[in-house]
Amino acid sequence: MVFFFKHLNSEFYSKIMTLNRRKIVITGGPGTGKTSIINKLKQQHYYCFDEIIRTLTLEAKQVYDASSHISNPIAFVKDPLDFNTRLLNGRLEQFKQSMALNKSLIFFDRGLPDVLAYMDFFNQDYSNEFLSVCHNHKYHHVFLLPPWESIYISDNERLESFDESVKIHDLLKQVYKQFNYSITEVPFGTIEERTTFIINNL
Repeated sequence: MVFFFKHLNSEFYSKIMTLNRRKIVITGGPGTGKTSIINKLKQQHYYCFDEIIRTLTLEAKQVYDASSHISNPIAFVKDPLDFNTRLLNGRLEQFKQSMALNKSLIFFDRGLPDVLAYMDFFNQDYSNEFLSVCHNHKYHHVFLLPPWESIYISDNERLESFDESVKIHDLLKQVYKQFNYSITEVPFGTIEERTTFIINNL
């Protein structure tokens, strides 16, 4: 009987920890300051999952002719579906890893629905499996960073123009709303101000 109660307490504790483990997405078009905020959160000892598309972008650029790098790698790889499947699976793995963490707040630099928004941007079809993954793996909150032209800088991995960034922002908002997320837009400000805004809203 004592063992039975201990077992119940263990299950109850596990459920409580799962409920208290909040998964937070920070998203937005390219060049909106996501990575800077993620790095600031890390400095404050929050657990953060990094954006993984940059690694995939670097890999793609080693395979394809540099003259074709006019936009996101989704636009120039020979098999966009394979690229997006790898990207979706990578973010799904991050989601699964977060389930085992003993942390009350866990931040993600982009979430699963971002994959669909970018595929919409490039007019690429996706199967019901992509939709199911997003439906079945839900985050607790989404913070959306609006386009900010004065800080926008393109680089070797960020290949979109500012106008494209605005369009991606609109699609991100649309896709997250499609999955019934409550979205909080983060106002312009210093990295410290924006990070504080996010924490205060949690």
